[in-house]
Amino acid sequence: MKTSLDHLPEKKQRELARVVNILHEEFEDAVAGGTAEFKKKGRILKIILFGSYARGDWVDEPHTRKGYRSDYDLLIVVNNRKLTDFATYWAKAQDRLLRDRGVKTLTNFVVHSRREVNTALREGQYFFSDIRRDGIVLYELDDEPLAEPKSLTPAEAWRVATEHFTNHFPFAQGLMRGVPMQMKDRMYKIAAFMLHQAVEQAYATLLLVLTNYTPSSHNLSFLRGLAEGKDRRLAEAWPRDQHRHTAWFNRLNEAYVKARYSKHYEISEEALVWLADRTARLHELVEQVCREHLARLKEAAERS
Repeated sequence: MKTSLDHLPEKKQRELARVVNILHEEFEDAVAGGTAEFKKKGRILKIILFGSYARGDWVDEPHTRKGYRSDYDLLIVVNNRKLTDFATYWAKAQDRLLRDRGVKTLTNFVVHSRREVNTALREGQYFFSDIRRDGIVLYELDDEPLAEPKSLTPAEAWRVATEHFTNHFPFAQGLMRGVPMQMKDRMYKIAAFMLHQAVEQAYATLLLVLTNYTPSSHNLSFLRGLAEGKDRRLAEAWPRDQHRHTAWFNRLNEAYVKARYSKHYEISEEALVWLADRTARLHELVEQVCREHLARLKEAAERS
C-alpha cells in the first residue's frame, strides 16, 4: 500500500494532515474515561486515503459553472468492531471536519474494524480491494498488512452485481412513485422523506453493483461523493451552480431525521418539484451506469 502524497499540492497535504489530527483528537476524546476494556484498549490502526485524491484524478473547480469539487474519502480501521458505532465515536469528528477552518475540502470517512476489512477482502468486495490496491496510508499504528484480496471469477462478479441491481434498483424506483401523491395531498414532509430514501437507495444500488459494498449511512452528501467518485457522470444529477439548489439538496439530506421527528422541518413545493426532477434524473444515470457495468461483466463472464 502506498504512503506518498507527493502527487498532491502542498496545500492538500497540509489539509490532510489536519484531518488526521482532528480524527485522532476526537476519537481519543470519545473513548477517554471509558471503563469498558474495549474502550481502554481502543485504537485507530490505520487511516487510508482512497478515491480520486489517492488515484490522482481529483477535481477542484468551485468557481466554474458546474462548481464540482472532489471530496476526501477515508477508510478508518479500528481494533474493535464496537468502536465503529458512528453516533458514539465519530459524529463529533465529522461535525468538526465540517466546521474547521483549516479543512476546506469536504471529508467523508467510513469506519470498520480490521477484522471486518479483512473479511471483506477475503470475500472479494471490490470496494476494499480497490482501497488496498490504490489507497494511500496517512497513518498506521503498526505495519500489519491487510489481508490479500480474493478475486471473484467473472461469472461470480456478474452474478453478484446482477443480484444487487435486481434487488435494490426497483426499490428505489418504487419509492419515487409515491411522491406525486404525497405532493398532491400537500404532505410535504412525507414527500421529502420518500425522496431522501429514493436517492439513498439509488446510490446504494450503484455502489453495490460497482463495488459490492455500500456504507451504512443515510448521509446523501457522503453517498453522492462515493458514487460520483466511481462515475463522474452522476454529478449531472445535482447542479452546483446555484445556491438555492445546493440549499435544497441539503434540506433533502436532513429529511431522513427531521422530516419525521422535527415539527420545525419545512420544505417548499418549489424545492420538492426540483428535487423530484433531479432524483428522476439520478435514477436514469444510475440505471445507465449500472447496465453498462453489468454488460461488461456479462461479456467477461461469457469469454471466460
